[in-house]
Amino acid sequence: MKLWSGRFSKATDHAVDDFHSSISFDQRLYREDIRGSLAHAEMLARQRIISQEDFLSIQEGLQSILRDMDEGKVDFPPESEDIHMRVEELLTQRIGDAGKRLHTGRSRNDQVALDMHLYARRTAAATMRAVRELCELLLKKAKEHINDIMPGYTHLQQAQPITLGHYLMAYFQMFSRDLRRFWAAFQAADVCVLGSGALAGTTYPLDRDFVAQKLGFSSISMNSLDGVSDRDFLLDYLSAAAVCMMHLSRFCEECILFSSQEFGYLSMDDAYSTGSSMMPQKKNPDVAELIRGKTGRVYGDLTALLTVMKGIPLAYNKDMQEDKEAYFDASDTVIHCLNMFTRMLDKAVYRTDVMRRKANLGFTNATDCADYLVRKGLPFRDAHRVIGELVAFSLSEGKALDELTPEEFRRFSPAFEEDVYEAIAPETCVRARDIPGGPAPGQVLAAISQGEQLLNSFPIPDEE
Repeated sequence: MKLWSGRFSKATDHAVDDFHSSISFDQRLYREDIRGSLAHAEMLARQRIISQEDFLSIQEGLQSILRDMDEGKVDFPPESEDIHMRVEELLTQRIGDAGKRLHTGRSRNDQVALDMHLYARRTAAATMRAVRELCELLLKKAKEHINDIMPGYTHLQQAQPITLGHYLMAYFQMFSRDLRRFWAAFQAADVCVLGSGALAGTTYPLDRDFVAQKLGFSSISMNSLDGVSDRDFLLDYLSAAAVCMMHLSRFCEECILFSSQEFGYLSMDDAYSTGSSMMPQKKNPDVAELIRGKTGRVYGDLTALLTVMKGIPLAYNKDMQEDKEAYFDASDTVIHCLNMFTRMLDKAVYRTDVMRRKANLGFTNATDCADYLVRKGLPFRDAHRVIGELVAFSLSEGKALDELTPEEFRRFSPAFEEDVYEAIAPETCVRARDIPGGPAPGQVLAAISQGEQLLNSFPIPDEE
């Protein structure tokens, strides 16, 4: 018999039971559900809404259910509808009438909202730990490659020389912003909604602040309608997850390109690559490709929940049951992808010799060559035209700029002198960009130091 069956004259159709049931996926909330119920029961006893004897029975019963669920000894039949009803059914079976008093002063509406707030806090904290681990690896690798020259790109065309350390720190900046976004998502979830009831609170003298303190929340919700119908905190996480996956996907795209024979900048470890069933020479960057592909799943999860929520009148509606699968999928996916990418990148080897050679051959020093002429007195537009003609000549001769003879330089401008070779060396080009945020080694070291300070001071919650 359903716990809510008193109003009804007949049982629900079996097909409706299956369609209506969420226990197949919300069973993963059992720890949160039992944790919330323990706090609620203790509060009921403190407020003398239930007896101390009933509370102790409820406490013992819930703890035994938690142990059995942890050990996989409990089944989750569809007719139980959801994890909340399953826990209450088991509790009543084990301790009798005292179990029926647990639900005093609350509704499944505020109960499920509480569970999701607890779960969102936990997953936001887990995601932050995964992002932080990746950030620490990026700082480590950036420090190792602070002087290694590589081409920088715009439009996927070689543009100007940078260092590999500077390149890796660009991704550190992206993921450090992700860290802040997940922290904001954690804070959005850090609100206790229990006490909102079905939509209008309750007549029982609940101590909501006690429950919040017991569960480690920093505040309580201030409107019962909003408390049961708010899913913004899940959307905050999904939005952060979508942006984080976009960053991972961009990085994966470059890992895929850089590991191709056409670039040759990166060698993937065999443990994070696969082969072909037909072509014996192949080494495929499948981990990076899968992460790039899974980005679409997380985008879909965000879009799904936004669409679910866009037309719902206050307060709770059954549509909101659809929040869980989207959230579970996105949080599972982003955490898994972050962990896999970090392991893959840790074992990958950048071929700095190839990068250095390509930077020289790709005319990435052309802008510095123009700046050289400006320092010799030419207007920038004239210098720009001269270097454009010089590059065209170099291409026709199959030479890099530093392979031209002094006479060939002077064919295009008498301002060229012997010091041009030092001026257009990639290392000189990089060192000259010595401003905050630039690729000069000293500036990159300063950025690494700031990054280390950020990670050391960042408040990652201790949520398990």
